[in-house]
Amino acid sequence: MTWFRWVDRHLEEFICCSALVVIAVCVFAQVVARYIFSTALHWTEEVAAISMVWAVYMGAALCVRERFHIRIMVGVKSLPTAYARIVIFAADFCWAFFCLFMLKVSWDFLAVGWKYTSLSPSLGIDQFYPQTILFIGYGLMLVRLIQLYVHWYREGGHGLPGMLEEEWADTAPDQEHQL
Repeated sequence: MTWFRWVDRHLEEFICCSALVVIAVCVFAQVVARYIFSTALHWTEEVAAISMVWAVYMGAALCVRERFHIRIMVGVKSLPTAYARIVIFAADFCWAFFCLFMLKVSWDFLAVGWKYTSLSPSLGIDQFYPQTILFIGYGLMLVRLIQLYVHWYREGGHGLPGMLEEEWADTAPDQEHQL
C-alpha cells in the first residue's frame, strides 16, 4: 500500500484515535493531579477541548467516507429508484453547498484570526492553528463526498450513491414498517 493510499484510507481514523487518546490522557492526568497531588493542571482542559473539536470534525469526514451519516432511508426506499436518486442527489447537493458555504465562512474566520492573533489562556498558543480544523474538516467532508460520487460513477452508477447495493437489497418494502 502506497503512502498516499494509506493516508486516503486512514487519515481520519488516525487523527480521531490520536485525539481520543490525548483526551483520555489529559482527563486522567487531571484526575490524578487533583485527587492524589491536590493540584490542578491548567493546560489539560484546553488540550482536551481542542482535541475534542478535532475528533468531531475528523469523525464527520470519516462518516462521509464510510457512509455512516444518518439518512432517513425509509422514505427514499419507498420511492422508485429514479425518484430516490433525485432525492439523494438533491440532499447531497445541499450538503455540498453547505460545505462550500462553511469553507468560505471558515476561511474568512481564519483570515481574521491570522490578522489579529489571539493566544489561548492556558497554553499561550495562537488560536489560529487549532481553529484551522473548521476549514480542514469541511474541506475533507466535501472531498469525501465527491470521492463517493466518483466511486459510484466508476462502478457503473447502479443503485443509489452513498449506499451499498447490499444495504438497499437488505430491506424489502414489506419490512420497512419494522425499522
